[in-house]
Amino acid sequence: MKGEKKTQDDVVYEHIFDAILEQRLAPGTKLNEESLGDIFGVSRTIIRRALARLGYEQVVVLRPNRGAVVASPSLDEARQIVFARRVVEKAVTELVCENADANQIEQLKQMVRDEQACFDRGDLGAGIRLSGEFHLLLAEIARNPPLLSFQRSLVSLSSLIIAQFEKGTAKSHCSYDEHFELIDAFAKRDKEKAVALMMHHLDHIEEKLNLGDEAEENDLKAIFSNVMSRKQSAPQA
Repeated sequence: MKGEKKTQDDVVYEHIFDAILEQRLAPGTKLNEESLGDIFGVSRTIIRRALARLGYEQVVVLRPNRGAVVASPSLDEARQIVFARRVVEKAVTELVCENADANQIEQLKQMVRDEQACFDRGDLGAGIRLSGEFHLLLAEIARNPPLLSFQRSLVSLSSLIIAQFEKGTAKSHCSYDEHFELIDAFAKRDKEKAVALMMHHLDHIEEKLNLGDEAEENDLKAIFSNVMSRKQSAPQA
């Protein structure tokens, strides 16, 4: 929406979208229309329009007579999101190699420098958001509106599955070093290298997620680890 005057529902939509990207809004969070209206100083009609857009992108679930909640993708849905992300990122990467000009390359570099600065000063939320926005900017540079629409949904859904399925010791934000390597390939219009780097980049993110068949069982074991430890340490009758 650059260059366009933002409506009230644009502003609300962007605030909620950013909060999901930054993982400040966790999966399953209730989005009360009245509370959001008070926060943003707008009517519930405005809030409903913003939530409807987020619902269209599948990052918010609109429940009749029960209100909206932030989506909580299932394990199977998480796998589908990862697969779809690979398909879209490959197409976007190829188009960026064809379309990116010198100004856009510099814009990408500045975004990654900002991303790095956020992580360096410990602002993890802003760093994660900029990591996602890097991929959204690529989709804008690709100059294919349907791909951009898909990417907006997939990047925010990716943030949700990271929040749900991240391995305990993992840090699943993008690597800014890998972002710089991608930019170099874009600048050289090296499509083959750029696609390989993007797939490798996505591999690193996926490796930090627990998406195997044992994920749900492991989650329960982690939740009740204190019970299991007491059971194991109890004397046998």
